[in-house]
Amino acid sequence: MHTVTSAEAQNRFGEVLDRAQREPVAITRHGRPVAYLVGALQAEDPQLLAQRRAEAAQWYAEYCRSIAPGANAEAAQRLTDADVNALVHELR
Repeated sequence: MHTVTSAEAQNRFGEVLDRAQREPVAITRHGRPVAYLVGALQAEDPQLLAQRRAEAAQWYAEYCRSIAPGANAEAAQRLTDADVNALVHELR
């Protein structure tokens, strides 16, 4: 991750924007990170991940209902993030 001071970010904003398209940029003030600048595609990733997790949980609930209607409905509600991540990975 590239790091710039807040003064550098102001003075070289276009350059910092270009850099953020390739990798996250940490902006510091008095040596401490105060902001991170990321490209549009990187910012959308968390939203896409949340959507894929919801789709995987729904798929799993439907799958459980198709195997044994009503028997595994509670199991679908208790899915952990790790379970959902594994399901999303399998759906790719």
